[in-house]
Amino acid sequence: MNDTVLYASDGSIATLTFNRPKVMNALDSGMREGLEAAVDRIESDRGVRVVVLKGAGGGFMAGGDIKFFTEITPLAPAERSRRFEKFIHHVHPLILRLRRLRQPLIASVHGPVAGIGMSFLMACDLAIAAEDSFYTLAYCHLGTSPDGGSTFFLPRTLGMKRAMEVALLGDRFDAKTALAWGLVNWVVPAAELAERTAALARRLASGPAEAYAGTKRLLSQSLGVSLETQLQAEAESFARCTGTEDFVEGVAAFIAKRPPKFQGR
Repeated sequence: MNDTVLYASDGSIATLTFNRPKVMNALDSGMREGLEAAVDRIESDRGVRVVVLKGAGGGFMAGGDIKFFTEITPLAPAERSRRFEKFIHHVHPLILRLRRLRQPLIASVHGPVAGIGMSFLMACDLAIAAEDSFYTLAYCHLGTSPDGGSTFFLPRTLGMKRAMEVALLGDRFDAKTALAWGLVNWVVPAAELAERTAALARRLASGPAEAYAGTKRLLSQSLGVSLETQLQAEAESFARCTGTEDFVEGVAAFIAKRPPKFQGR
């Protein structure tokens, strides 16, 4: 792992921090490699029960690294297209891996959330945003169509007409609008973002890990399958959860009228 992505863990909560603050955490090859290493670490550590994704300095992520763009643009059109497609094909598996993490994934955002930064936001399960955060898909201003899965996430989150507006116009909108449109779950004062994020992470970390993993799988697949398929998947997931120690604890706590103390097993 390199220093463009910082990894911190208290055992149950892993925090990944985009760490290129001088360029508003713009994504480059080094950051992609750092994120891949961080996800490798999370996937191999069953003790991690929640993951937080955030940005260092003044913002979450201001899109792709324009310096990289300017280095490639002098090339002949065919070679330019080849180089950009290769880079994007290295980024897209990372979005997929983040989306498929068994742990709840929280985006904690402030400042600019632009371009592929919006894809990282939308790949997360929950998002808590500072009042100073602002958003733009921005690709149209560079003369490209979007990447990073944003054309998958946006219609499912905003509806098709609103998704077209965000993608075709590339206008900037604020945290209040992001909340109203369902891109984020909560908007909080900037000074409270870290504290509120930590409280949410602790709450999820104390929950039933297998049940959360099953719930994520079920919700993620639900829009692409029939009701019959979903009902079968629900039955299998529920049964799998009943084989855990957390299920036994949950039932005992319910009967005793006390809060459950889940251990993630």
